[in-house]
Amino acid sequence: MTDDAYLFLVEDPASPLGVPPVAVGELACMETPAVRAWLTAQDVSAGSPLLRVVPPEATASVPEDAERLPVPLGDEELSRLRHRSAPDSVATLESALLAYRDCADGRDELLARALAAGLAPHRIAELTGEDLAAVTAAAGR
Repeated sequence: MTDDAYLFLVEDPASPLGVPPVAVGELACMETPAVRAWLTAQDVSAGSPLLRVVPPEATASVPEDAERLPVPLGDEELSRLRHRSAPDSVATLESALLAYRDCADGRDELLARALAAGLAPHRIAELTGEDLAAVTAAAGR
């Protein structure tokens, strides 16, 4: 397995292999001289329906004879690519987990602020659905 994602070309735009880069959102690698030169050499644009990208763990799915180019992706880019590559049922769960992460970010600080403001621990636990032990532990942070 490689640490790089791969850009590659498919012969049929209906191919289920990979994800069109435009579907992943902005990828910094698409603006690099190496990628621009590769696209020019392949006579395709960044928006071509034949252009696909796969995450590092899926590079074995790229056909042996496909024109390909390894590209580094940042953590956020790789996360978006993996999300777009996942089956719908998994993508739905991933979306829910991302929403949880976003709303849980700063949880301990919020609990500590609520305690400092004088809200009773049992009321905070009731409002948040958090375990009373987690609420009281936030007081020590």
